[in-house]
Amino acid sequence: MTTWPVQEAKARLGELLKKSATEGPQTITVRGCPTAVVLSQADFERLQGAKPGFVELMRSSPLVGVEPDAGRDRSLTRQVDVA
Repeated sequence: MTTWPVQEAKARLGELLKKSATEGPQTITVRGCPTAVVLSQADFERLQGAKPGFVELMRSSPLVGVEPDAGRDRSLTRQVDVA
């Protein structure tokens, strides 16, 4: 991922946009700290793709139909020495 200082990103915006489309995401830094990422439209749409709802996700689980072992320990309580 290429890193661009904010001043250079402003001055060369067209190049930054072309590189995001051809080379992938581009990072913009402010005072050396990563602040933003420029993505191509295709990458953005891929990331925003349809995500399953909770119910659909649970129904597609490989554990559908498996009963959990929810048994409890039925033994008597243990003796504790508090002295």
